[in-house]
Amino acid sequence: MPLKYSILLPTYNEKENLPVIVYLIHKYLEISEIEYEIIIIDDGSPDGTLEVAKQLETIYGKDKILLRPRGKKLGLGTAYIHGMKHATGDFIIIMDADLSHHPKFILDFIRKQAEQDYDVVTGSRYIGNGGVSGWDFKRKLVSRGANFVSQILLRPKVSDLTGSFRLYKKPVLEKLIESCISKGYVFQMEMMVRARQLNYTIGEIPITFVDRVYGESKLGGSEIFQFVKSLLYLFATT
Repeated sequence: MPLKYSILLPTYNEKENLPVIVYLIHKYLEISEIEYEIIIIDDGSPDGTLEVAKQLETIYGKDKILLRPRGKKLGLGTAYIHGMKHATGDFIIIMDADLSHHPKFILDFIRKQAEQDYDVVTGSRYIGNGGVSGWDFKRKLVSRGANFVSQILLRPKVSDLTGSFRLYKKPVLEKLIESCISKGYVFQMEMMVRARQLNYTIGEIPITFVDRVYGESKLGGSEIFQFVKSLLYLFATT
């Protein structure tokens, strides 16, 4: 039996981006004859994202597009937990639906995992030819600063702790989620810290992060405050 990959796409107001990212995932994985499913977890988007997702389900088929919506915005971490319950793949890939993560890198994740049977493969903006496109100097500085401070305090043994484009073995992700406390944007950061604690093997690949073309960033002042609060919590408990 060929290996299967479940791709989790949490969405909130992504009606413009969703058809593009689904098309690109389909394009790169179909041509490589990789077995996959895309699980769309929409959190009650008022812009019609779910209606667009239903059209994509009709186009690509219910075996490729699984709709698992929720009634309201409940947070990124819980979206992954919700999506994972419905995943049938051997591996789970988490990525953003706003085109900041290009689906072409999925093939690199798969190849890297196979090299040494890694438990986790994470994308990094800070190794090799990885990087960021579309950010001004201030935002790059904030991102670098957050990652730098996180590295000093948490020593995660990965170069990009705040990234959110990753591949997990399904049982590994289930175990990590059980051990995590955070439910918001810091959820991604805590996952790597817990993976280190549990001695899971972690591979890294360089990726390019591209700032969103359509819609608005979900990162605001409250998320930054939660990041600092959770960083201090993780430092105190790990």
